[in-house]
Amino acid sequence: MQKAIVDKLMDFCELHGAQIAEEWYKALSTNPRTVSWRQMPKESSLRHVNTLYENMEKMFFADDCYKAVEHALDVGGFVEEFYARGIPLEEVVYGLILARRHIWLYADAQALFDLNMTDMYNYVNSTNRILLVFDYATYITTRKYRELATRIGKPPQAGFSRQLPLS
Repeated sequence: MQKAIVDKLMDFCELHGAQIAEEWYKALSTNPRTVSWRQMPKESSLRHVNTLYENMEKMFFADDCYKAVEHALDVGGFVEEFYARGIPLEEVVYGLILARRHIWLYADAQALFDLNMTDMYNYVNSTNRILLVFDYATYITTRKYRELATRIGKPPQAGFSRQLPLS
């Protein structure tokens, strides 16, 4: 029974990732806690969050969830781009929080789940696993920011792009 709910949620993330990302971007670009993101090109922001949504199933079911999340972030240069563009760490973390939250907001708006008690239990377990994916993404992001700051010599400052070339 849990598999059916999880499959439904993973299919939902894959099929509706672009729409979820658009809703996320609307919230992100108007949120007073994410002012520096407004300097980021919309396409770049959407590309990064879409990578998370499109890889949700791989990360969710991975034997080593941490490694799967780290790989997904590394492939797209997630941390490196935000660092190079001077987006403060707390804003990147809040962007991840909003990305996680928008999965559930969009699923709820689409009435994805019609749950009985057993399904509700499995839904909560699925929620916990998605929380783990985003918790790992947050941890990896903060760790890499620290590593970049140590290697380059200072933390990024909003308002300018420096240090790392954007590829």
